[in-house]
This record gives sequence, structure tokens and C-alpha cells, in this order.
Amino acid sequence: MKYYVVDAFTDELFKGNPAGVCILEKWLDDILLQNIAYENNLAETAFIVKNNPHYDLRWFTPETEIDLCGHATLASGYIIKNFIEDNNILSFNTKSGILTVNYNNENDLYDMDFPSRKPIKIEINQIVQKAINIQIKETYMARDLLILFENEKQVKELEINFELLKSYKDCFGFITTAQSSSNEYDFVSRFFAPNAGIMEDPVTGSSHSTLIPFWVERLGKNKLIAKQLSKRGGTLYCENNGDRVKISGKAKLYLEGNINI
Repeated sequence: MKYYVVDAFTDELFKGNPAGVCILEKWLDDILLQNIAYENNLAETAFIVKNNPHYDLRWFTPETEIDLCGHATLASGYIIKNFIEDNNILSFNTKSGILTVNYNNENDLYDMDFPSRKPIKIEINQIVQKAINIQIKETYMARDLLILFENEKQVKELEINFELLKSYKDCFGFITTAQSSSNEYDFVSRFFAPNAGIMEDPVTGSSHSTLIPFWVERLGKNKLIAKQLSKRGGTLYCENNGDRVKISGKAKLYLEGNINI
């Protein structure tokens, strides 16, 4: 099968979040898909099958299939647009419903239409607090646990006991966030999903389904620019649209090849 690796949410190689994209003629056994994702050893591998008028799209971490992934959706849109069919509007049938990716020629951005997952405030869990070296300000729950800190510096300086954090199993991943100290961005974040085999994800589109409604309400503005503070880093352009959010970013091809099975 054709296989690509795309750096998502960046226009520079070795920045953003690398995603594997596999183009299939038909669906293979789930165990084989999981083995491929494990072999690729990227945070997510996307598998795509043409199913008119949509593409069927599934995402696998090295450990498990997940219900929503932003950077691998952006990467999938980039690959289809540039290597499969020259279409600026693409739709994907996924575990999270129909997701669209629209390519904007004017700014070279891929705009993704995702569900909004507004979080609900919960009490700070002491296991989570003990696993993190900095005092948590507030916590909120959606698919992921959103952990709010006082400032950007604290998010940058986080040290995490992953073995302890793994013992908290009430969420898929952990979003750490704060308002940005820079005039260039509105908020910053980092993302961890140790129980899915992802210690730190470089840039996480799906977490912004929760971050966007959270920060729109706190900052009182509908369009936001976000920075993920991983070592690789990435920029996301965000917009709130009621029960949907728009997450936009750029992409850069790293690898084109074949997987032999």
C-alpha cells in the first residue's frame, strides 16, 4: 500500500506533528491495521478507503484505535489533495461523524470542521496533582482532562510522573493549558496520553475541540491562534462555530513510499 508521512500544523520539516497516512483499496483486518500503526511508531497512523462520495478514515496510535485525531486528518486531506485527487473540499466518514477538510488557496491552510467538545468543570483529582510538579489551577472534563495553569511558563516547565498519571483512567488524554504570554498567540497547550502509548503528542488537533470552546468563553473572542509547546511545536488557527469548531493548519510532506505486507 502507498504510505506517506506528513508533518502537520507546520510548513517546516521536523516541526509540527508527523502522521502516517496509508491508502487502502479495501479494509484489512483490524489486527493488521494495529500492527502497521505499531510498526510505524508515530503518534497516529491514518488509514483511508475511498467510499463515494466520502473517504472512510480511521486513526490508530501504536496501542489502540481512537475516535478523533486532528493532525492525521489534516495530513490525510493534504495527501488526497496532492496525490489522489485535486479537490479542495474533502469529506471523511469517521467514528466522530462526517469531518470535512477544505483547502484554502489564499493562505495555504487546510481548514478542518470538527465537533465541539466543551468541557465541564470538575474537582482536581489528587492522583493527577501528585503526578504533576506544578500546582493545578482548575480541571475540566470532556474526552480528555483539561488542566488549567496560571501561566504559560508553568505549562512549559511541567514535569510529569507518567507511571502515576497512567493510574488515572477516567479520560483518554491530558490537556495542559494556559493563556499565552505572547501577543502572537491567544493560548498555549501541551498534550499527554500515556495510556495510548503517547507520552507527549507534538501537536494535537483533537484536543482543540475542547480547547476552543473553553478559551472562547474565557477570552470573549471567537477566533483564536494557538501554540502547542512541544519540542517540535505547532500553530493552529481556531474558530468557534457553535456545536462545531474550525481548526486550521499547514502541512509539509516528509516521506512517500510503500508498505509491503
